[in-house]
Amino acid sequence: MNLNQIINMVLRTVLRRLIHTGVNKSIDAAANLGKPRKPPARGAADRYGMGADAETEAEMETQRKQAEERERVRQIRQARRAARAGKN
Repeated sequence: MNLNQIINMVLRTVLRRLIHTGVNKSIDAAANLGKPRKPPARGAADRYGMGADAETEAEMETQRKQAEERERVRQIRQARRAARAGKN
């Protein structure tokens, strides 16, 4: 066997295993599509190491910041409209 044949044989083996693993994972995922997901246990750590409470607190903080930003933009627009109306 020459080097080209050996490389092809190794590549085929690796690719076959990768494709086989990917197909199995997708079939497993498709098989679970109809099943409802279980909610995580209260206080259980998620994949980032934070608990569920920390996640909801972070979401609430993000929503609060977004609301403040929307209110700030609304006030700026209102001030611009008032300034424009004062010119006319």
